[in-house]
Amino acid sequence: MKYAVEYQAPISNPVTDIRIEEEQQDGVSRPAASIIIPVNAQGDIGELQATLADIQRYSGRYSYEIILVINNYPPGQPPKEIETFRAQGLRVVAVPDATHPGIVVILNARVLGAQAARSEVTIHFDADCRIPNINALLDWYVEKITSGAKVAYTHVGFYGTPRKAAAHIKHFLHHSSRWVKRNIMGIPTTRGSNYAVARSMFLELYRQGKLSVDMQVGPAVKLAGGGVAYSGRRELRVLTSARRDSGSWSRLIPYLMSRLRYNLNALRAGANRWSGFDRENQNRQNLKLPPRHKP
Repeated sequence: MKYAVEYQAPISNPVTDIRIEEEQQDGVSRPAASIIIPVNAQGDIGELQATLADIQRYSGRYSYEIILVINNYPPGQPPKEIETFRAQGLRVVAVPDATHPGIVVILNARVLGAQAARSEVTIHFDADCRIPNINALLDWYVEKITSGAKVAYTHVGFYGTPRKAAAHIKHFLHHSSRWVKRNIMGIPTTRGSNYAVARSMFLELYRQGKLSVDMQVGPAVKLAGGGVAYSGRRELRVLTSARRDSGSWSRLIPYLMSRLRYNLNALRAGANRWSGFDRENQNRQNLKLPPRHKP
C-alpha cells in the first residue's frame, strides 16, 4: 500500500552534501521501483495529472512509489496542490529552490528524489510525458536493473509537435543523431523524460561531479563500468511534450550547430573517455535555450 509523506528539503544543497529530513511510517516494505518526477511549480503542475494517470494504470506484479520533487516556489508558500498529491498517496519532496551552480535544475531535482527513494531501482520521467504502456515499461525497467544493468532506457518520441517544417526536421535529425551515437559510436543516449538508473550509482556519480544534465547519465554510467540496457520496442516508448518547440527556423539553425559541435567532440573522444560528454551543460548555456525549469 502506498503512503503519503511530505519532505522539506533545505534551500541550500551543496553538490556533495544534500540532506533530506524524512518522516517515514514504520513497517512499510520497500517498493520494487521508485518513480521520480521533478515538478516545476510555475509551469508543470497543470501537465502532471495526465502523466500520473498513465502511471497509475499499472496493474503488473511489481510495487512502486511515486516521488514528486516540487520546486520553484516562494519560500514559505508551497503550492496548495501538494495536499491533493498527498491525498492521492504520493510522496512529495518540497523545495523552493532546487538550483545549484553548474547543474541543470531538473537533474538536481532528480537527485533529491533519488535520495528520498526507498528502492534501488529509480525510474525518471518528466511531468509532461505520456506513457502509452506503463505495464510493459515498468516491468522492463525493474527486470533490467535488478538483473544487473545500472542504467536502462527506451525510445522517446514526441507529442504535440507544431505543424511546421522546422519542427519536424529538428525531430528527424534528433532521432537520427541519437541512432548514430547509440549504434555506431556506442554512446548511451539517455534523456530526462525516460530512463531508469540504479540509485547507488546515480548518487555516487553525482557526488563525483560527473553529472550536470540528464544526457550525461548514460555515458557516465558506461564509463564507470556499469551495464547499459536499451530497447526501441514500440510498447516501451515514452512520448515527451513538444510544447516548448516553436518550430522556428531561427532557433533550428543554432540548435543544429550546437548539436554538431557536441557530437564532433563526442566522436573525437570516443565511447571510452569522459572528454566530450562533460560539455553538455555548457552547450546548453551557449545555445541560450529556455531552461526546463526556470530558477
